[in-house]
Amino acid sequence: MNLLTIPLRNVRRKWLKSALLLGVFALAATSITALSLVSRAVGAGMEEKLTAFGANILIVPRSETLSVSYGGFSLGDLDFGTEMLVADEVDKAIDSIELRKNISVVAPKLIHAGRVEGAPAGVIGVRWEREKALKGYWAVDGSYPEKRNEVLAGSKLADRLGLRPGDSTTLDGRPVTISGVLMPTGSDDDSVLFAGLSLVGEMAGTPGRATFMEVAALCSGCPIEDIVGQLAKALPGTEVTAMQQVVKQRMYSIRFVERLAFGVSSVILLIACASVGLSMLSSVNERVREIGLLRSLGFSRQGVFTVFCFEALLIGLTAGLAGYLLGLGASSKILSLLDMGGTTSFSAAELSLSALSAALVAALSSVPPALKAASVEPSKALVSL
Repeated sequence: MNLLTIPLRNVRRKWLKSALLLGVFALAATSITALSLVSRAVGAGMEEKLTAFGANILIVPRSETLSVSYGGFSLGDLDFGTEMLVADEVDKAIDSIELRKNISVVAPKLIHAGRVEGAPAGVIGVRWEREKALKGYWAVDGSYPEKRNEVLAGSKLADRLGLRPGDSTTLDGRPVTISGVLMPTGSDDDSVLFAGLSLVGEMAGTPGRATFMEVAALCSGCPIEDIVGQLAKALPGTEVTAMQQVVKQRMYSIRFVERLAFGVSSVILLIACASVGLSMLSSVNERVREIGLLRSLGFSRQGVFTVFCFEALLIGLTAGLAGYLLGLGASSKILSLLDMGGTTSFSAAELSLSALSAALVAALSSVPPALKAASVEPSKALVSL
């Protein structure tokens, strides 16, 4: 008989009580593991979904503005020294930065003042596959353009010019088809016409160029300032600006999920610690005679303390291992129900961390009962024998 076999024999002797305590602690470990994995996956999946609600970084050519007036009359502000962006070169520069994996969508825009059936209209050149990824909130009456000569009209522009899905019209004298009409968004998108970037580039005489670029960056893994700094360094001659309001709104949503999971996990952990502590305290009260015998046989106070702590550590270690595996399976089920698109995978490091953490928490929870057991005097424990 030694300090290791005594706890094992007690677990076998009182297997039902030990099984209940193990089940409670394993359930707590399962809940904490599942919450941690789900919150992590939901945070990443949520930010990817939020990129469909617009950009959070703007890239524009650097320019200088001069206010001109003459004879008491203001002639307005004049921009000079401005060069348009070369879309493909910007794409290559963005691909070269270290944090490229944190950038979800890069959507170029080319602004052109055109005419639809002779009426003036703002025309925006876009790359459709990127624009649809960036504007996931768009709803279209009809369909998105699939052919080069197809365009998408904003709701206000369509009402002003009497355009309907399927109509044929002319844009700067070129025949085009209205593939769809954008449902009202409450933004500038309602007042313009959208067409392919290459088509607008030809009409404006600026093929391959862009007026500005909208970037949707994933900023939960690193500060948005780091992404902006790397973009500015890779794109000299441009101004890279983070739309702080959009960034803060997205980060608030992600951090709210993480804080909620942390708060719930803390409550579960406290309940589990209380369960372990109360169970060990009850065990001490039941085993006063056994403690007296151990002390009379020469066990020191430190030895008695170690026996109870090791018993709790053994339960915590087993519960941590079982809790991680059960939590991993539960998190996969939860994510599939939430339809967040995130995934979880087994990690030996996380398994070890879960087991060691549960063992440490259980051992610390047993310290007060173990101290009480170590303070039992052999004479008082054996007086009732």
